Amino acid sequence: MPVLPPLRRRPARPERAQVVPAAPPPPVAESPWPRAVLVLLGIALAFAVLLGLNQLRDYIAPTFLALNLVLAAAPLQRWLVTVGVPRIIAAVLTGGAIFAFLIAFFTALGWSAAAMVEELSSQEYRQRYSELYTQTVTFLEGYGLQQDTLTQQLESVLDPARLIGALGGVIGNLGGILGLLTTTVIVIFFLMIDTMSAGRRMALVQEQHPNVAHALVSFAQGVRRYWVVTTLFGLIVAVLDVVALFWLGVPLALAWGVVAFLTNYIPNIGFVIGLVPPAAVALLANGPVNALLVVVVYSALNFVIQSLIQPKFTGDAVGVTPTVAFISLIVWAWVLGPVGALLALPATLLVKAVLIDADPQARWVNAFLAARPETARAETTRESFTQET
Repeated sequence: MPVLPPLRRRPARPERAQVVPAAPPPPVAESPWPRAVLVLLGIALAFAVLLGLNQLRDYIAPTFLALNLVLAAAPLQRWLVTVGVPRIIAAVLTGGAIFAFLIAFFTALGWSAAAMVEELSSQEYRQRYSELYTQTVTFLEGYGLQQDTLTQQLESVLDPARLIGALGGVIGNLGGILGLLTTTVIVIFFLMIDTMSAGRRMALVQEQHPNVAHALVSFAQGVRRYWVVTTLFGLIVAVLDVVALFWLGVPLALAWGVVAFLTNYIPNIGFVIGLVPPAAVALLANGPVNALLVVVVYSALNFVIQSLIQPKFTGDAVGVTPTVAFISLIVWAWVLGPVGALLALPATLLVKAVLIDADPQARWVNAFLAARPETARAETTRESFTQET
């Protein structure tokens, strides 16, 4: 009987993995309200919030100013800790540096205003104003203009008494300035205490809400770069302005340099504010040709340094378009008063970081607001910040 070969077992076929279909995304709940109603409600709510901030600006403005100063000085505190200085001593030294900057800032402001009042109060300037006024009226009457109309228009232009009154108001408002300075100093004191544990607190936020943490970090770094670069270039512009004014023989050159440095912090229109007083004094002291040269020199320095060179170093630290920056100046100057003009861009960056950068669904708004519209395509807040810088 023949022997049959042993049967070979076929290898077992691997069981096919069952493909589980992906769960469909949850349906997006549609609002029962029309979009137009939601937009109007959002605008009304924003206006109500701004109006509330306006009522509390005596407290909010110095608090936000203190926060900006602490953020700007953070690299100094970090460096002190890195070289081995205890955290509490590093916080004290950093706070002292901030206080020194504030004292120097307001001292320079008061000195420049007092110097202008003393110089423009002289009889010589009043006599030159009268002569210039008479020459201007005579010249314009030759073109058929009525003297009464000219008198009403020219009385508000180049009048030393009006300028002295405005400068005197700055000096006379010492109570408001001291109140602002006192509140700012107190808030800085408490913020410096909190900075010793800020890193640990931010790490906890990043564990729970990474988008919010990245948005706040990007705000802090952008504001820090904005203040540091603006201060350095403000000093450069002020020094060059003083040299040019000395060369042109314009009185109060040092005082106008201080004004140019201080107004450099005001976006868009700060240059114009710093230009008008020295041009007016040059007109009264040396004539129209000298005033025209002041305008030309100031304009050239502003265009070359602040429009061509400075943006290369800021790295788009502002993070918003020029139009948004100008609108921010108007809004925050109304909300927070004169201090709001200095804090307009940092305040806008904070609102943008909290409401837009921290929310992936709202990041598309960067296509209209951001200096780099490509950030609207960013999938994460970290990626958005990387594209901005």
